[in-house]
Amino acid sequence: MASNTIVAGRVLQPKKHIWVALTGIYGIGKTRAVKICMDVGIEASTKVNDLSDDQLDEIRSKVSDFTIEGDLRREIRLNIKRLMDIGCYRGKRHRRGLPVNGQNTKNNARTRKGRRKGTKG
Repeated sequence: MASNTIVAGRVLQPKKHIWVALTGIYGIGKTRAVKICMDVGIEASTKVNDLSDDQLDEIRSKVSDFTIEGDLRREIRLNIKRLMDIGCYRGKRHRRGLPVNGQNTKNNARTRKGRRKGTKG
């Protein structure tokens, strides 16, 4: 019951349920977090404060089986770079900052395209 519970280089928030705290790690969503809890044999609604050191060690070992945080970010960045290097359609869309997965761009796509560029005159 340490004050700073660290898993995969991230400090888990002590007053949250363990499955919610695990989703704070990049690469772990709700489904994977609940699965980790089931594999370790911990109730997913257990608070992080209430976990013993042995349970935390088991969680750390389960989490280390997955590609997470910096390694996952690097892998995704390299995949996108590869698409841009080979010049495929998706790579060109990434390069130009446009939606990649077939979305329309006439009216929407402001998140990818950025702010509107006004015209003078």
